[in-house]
Formats: sequence, structure tokens, C-alpha cells
Amino acid sequence: MSAAQPAATIGSKVDVAVNSAFDEAPLAAYLAGRIADFSGPMRVQRFEGGQSNPTFLLSTRDQSYVLRRKPAGVLLKSAHAVDREYRITMALHEAGLPVAEPLLLCEDEDVIGSIFYVMRYVPGRSFWDPLMPGLDRAERAAIYDSANETLARLHLVDFAALGLSDYGKPGNYFARQISRWSRQYDASRTRDIPEMDRLIDWLPGAIPPTEERTTIIHGDYSFHNLLVHPTEPRVSAVIDWELSTLGNPLGDLTYHMMEWFRPEGVDVRGTLRGADLAALGIPTAEDYARRYCERTGLRGDPTHPFYRAFNLFRVAAILQGIAGRARDGVQTASNAADIVTRIEPLAKAAWLAAREAGAV
Repeated sequence: MSAAQPAATIGSKVDVAVNSAFDEAPLAAYLAGRIADFSGPMRVQRFEGGQSNPTFLLSTRDQSYVLRRKPAGVLLKSAHAVDREYRITMALHEAGLPVAEPLLLCEDEDVIGSIFYVMRYVPGRSFWDPLMPGLDRAERAAIYDSANETLARLHLVDFAALGLSDYGKPGNYFARQISRWSRQYDASRTRDIPEMDRLIDWLPGAIPPTEERTTIIHGDYSFHNLLVHPTEPRVSAVIDWELSTLGNPLGDLTYHMMEWFRPEGVDVRGTLRGADLAALGIPTAEDYARRYCERTGLRGDPTHPFYRAFNLFRVAAILQGIAGRARDGVQTASNAADIVTRIEPLAKAAWLAAREAGAV
């Protein structure tokens, strides 16, 4: 399977599709009474690239805002929790972490048909392709180091002091994640993929011994969810907190490090695999992990093949959820049909990594 060449950046905006439309007049009236600097008229556009919670740009004469809502239709339990996104971004914004400023949460479904929240718009570049074409070597090096430092800062946050002790369950992070995504894969199953069934059986007993540490976990920490300053090589905001929870920081780090290990052809984001990293100014996976561990004091081997198998499995299960929504007629991604074709190759790549880790 060959992957399409990924765009360098994402974040383009399009007119709102019929299956994502809502009545804009009640929304404008609602916001006018609750956001101090909001004043119509308002233009609504949708951001492309999202695959779960529909995300919209609200533009007025003087300001820009971002709205995230639950998608329509029957949803999996615990999925699309925009109220959790609002809670975590509010706490992290108050703690000085680089996130968009949340402005309000609306739990009244009568306004636009589902609950939603609104945050301040943060301008920036969001990279699909980890090779970051068009940048020079020094810019890439600085952006990678900023991404590393931002993740370390997140994992050093005192979540209890922010009132987030109940935001997730401490301990057994990988076991809980394997169980969760196995259940959600089965709930969204559209056809049998033998490698997914083998992984569901193998992963729970293959978790490497790791240091027990609980931190805030972003859950989808990748360059497409980092807004890089428009002109400076630094992270301005981390976005899309739908999968955030409490857990082992190795979960975030090793998922992020799939940029280095992701096989060709299983993800539109591309891969660093086989690239001349030194010429590009991009650190090796080992150097990147070492710098993160220096910043956080974390111990463990983030390059262990178990983590590759786990993260590829997890992505396959997430994409299977999109397949399930497409089957049920409530898909929100414009490229859902293409996404569905990646599930089996991801599962096969995950099983190869599992074999490397000792699976038989």
C-alpha cells in the first residue's frame, strides 16, 4: 500500500457541510451574551483534517474563535467528551501551559444540537509531515526541541494542584488502554482482521516493566496537534485534548515517537523512517528520548518494540471507530473512506512489531 504525499501543513478551512451544519443565528445570540468581546456578524467555517469532534472557525469583524462540538448520531461511551476537553484546557491555561484560552462551555443542546465549547483562536502552523519541508535545518531542530520541552512541561504539571485528581485512574495505564481500545474496536468492528485479534490477545501480557508514574496524558501528541508560531520555531499551543487522561507519560512519549518508527503507507502523516535526520536537523529517536528523560527524570526504554505495537494497534482501533461511524451514517471525516483502508495495514505493522517484541 502506498501513501499519498502528505501536505506540509494542515488547518485549511472550508464551508460547513450539511451533516455538520447548525443554525448560526441562535449561536451568535448565545455567544453575544456570554463572551465579552464577541460582536457579530459572524462567519462560520469548518477546519479540515479533524476526524472526531467537528471543529469550526468563528470569525467576527475584530476577533476569531474556535468552536468544538460533539458529532451527530449515536456515539461510543466516553467518546467525544468536549466537556472534558474544556476542563483540561481551562486548567492548563490557568497553569501557564501553551493551550488555547477556553472561553465557555455550553451544555445546552438546544443551541446548536449538541454540547460545545469555544476557545480563543491561536494562529500557527500545524504540520502533517514530520519532515517539515520548506524549513531550514535550524528551524526543524528548534521546533523538535520545543515539542520535546512542551511535552516534558505537560508531564511535570502537578495535576492534583489543578484539581484534576479525578481526571483519570492512576496506575496500570497500558493495561487500561489496551482494554479500552480492544472494547471500542469490537464495538465498531466492520470486518474481521486477524492481526487485531492476535494483538488483543497478546498485548495485555507483554507490557514491559516500567517506572510507575502518573501524569496528565494528552493522548494524541503529534505534530498535527501542535500549533507552531507563524514566524518563530516554537510551539504556541497544543490542541485537540479529546483523548487526554491521567496515565504513564511513556504513553504520550512513545505515541509521539511513532513519527520516527511509523512504517510507510499506513498513515497520511508520513514518517521519518529512512530519512537523513542529521541533514534535516532532526534528532534521532534515541537522542529525542534521552533529551525528554533529562527534562523529566523518566526512566525506561521508549524505543522498545512493544510500544510500537501498542501505538499502531491503538491508532488502528481509533480508525476503526471512524469506520463504525461511517457504517452508521454519522462519519465526520471527509476522507473516512480512505481512512478505513488504513486499518488492516496498521494492524499488520503492529503485529510485525509485536513479533519483534517476542510475540509468536
